[in-house]
Amino acid sequence: MKSNYENVFYTPKLSNRATISVRRLSWYLKKPMTQTINAIIENLLYMVDAEKVCLACTIRNKCDYCVFSNHKKEPDQKINNLLS
Repeated sequence: MKSNYENVFYTPKLSNRATISVRRLSWYLKKPMTQTINAIIENLLYMVDAEKVCLACTIRNKCDYCVFSNHKKEPDQKINNLLS
């Protein structure tokens, strides 16, 4: 069962430069832009210091649903498959 936290949607507006960059990366990966953006974000999650993200977080009651609370360091295999 999904929590209300997971059902909150926000569609960010990308700059022209970001949109063009994602489009080019999508062509390179031969994937839709949505999958490319998802892969970028999923990989970025493992490049930042999760403990520092947790310290900066302002939503302290949603840790059970947060990817940073586990402090994982290895990307999921499905992400690596998308990029290969």
